Amino acid sequence: MCISRFEVSEESFNLRAGGLKMAVALLQQQNTPAGANDTRFTSCYLRYLRNKLCISCIRYIVHFTLQLGFFTYYTAAKGEVNSSGPVPIDSVFIYRPDKRLELWRFAFYMFLHAGWLHLLFNLGVQVVVGLPLEMVHGSFRIAAVYMAGVLAGSLGTSVFDTDVYLVGASGGVYALLAAHLANVLLNYNNMEFGIVRLIGIFVIASADVGFAIYDRYAAEQQQLGPPVSYVAHLTGALAGLTIGLLVLKNFEQRLHEQLLWWVALGVYAACTIFAVMYNLMHPDYP
Repeated sequence: MCISRFEVSEESFNLRAGGLKMAVALLQQQNTPAGANDTRFTSCYLRYLRNKLCISCIRYIVHFTLQLGFFTYYTAAKGEVNSSGPVPIDSVFIYRPDKRLELWRFAFYMFLHAGWLHLLFNLGVQVVVGLPLEMVHGSFRIAAVYMAGVLAGSLGTSVFDTDVYLVGASGGVYALLAAHLANVLLNYNNMEFGIVRLIGIFVIASADVGFAIYDRYAAEQQQLGPPVSYVAHLTGALAGLTIGLLVLKNFEQRLHEQLLWWVALGVYAACTIFAVMYNLMHPDYP
């Protein structure tokens, strides 16, 4: 049984970013056998993970419900569904180049999807890639990475692919994929199988970008509807890498990693300012 001093700390332990470190420090201060400390640490660590997992699961359930709800609503409205459509081009949430003054479209397009395959891929990556990152770095940091990717996707599309519509969470999803690269760059020495993780992420991302590029130009040439951008994948990944380097935990910071932090900040700030200014200075296109 833990002594009272430890029990008090454990009550306030739940989801604080430094909770685990605090527990370790308190255990080291107590004059108890190593085996007892190991048992206490294991118990508190499992509780820490369980609490984080519960919060993350609640957030994911809400987020998934919104995405599935939007997909179901627009599918029912169109009366059809297939692997690549229908694209809800009349939705007030889709990003459209001729509706750029409706600023909410730059973010809310993430709830729409072009077909069930697009939806399932994005939901799957959010769980498989996003949840492990949240368990290590916390929900707030990963949410920041995800939203940075979503906004970078629409801003990048508004600059580099000005004739297309944009749906889906691909900007945020690729930000999560790139955040794994940032995580490896920051914590490679404390990580097992870092290279294997990078290879897996590269394979998944390359395959999906290839399909996205094909769909972009196939839709245009075969007149299957308005083309959907793939630029969001690339700009979302850039945002995920740079924001990941800024906000993810670095467990052993070195000098070159401090320099990398400033480089990432400069790149993200410069790209964001450029995209915003471009839209402000070209209000009448397309």
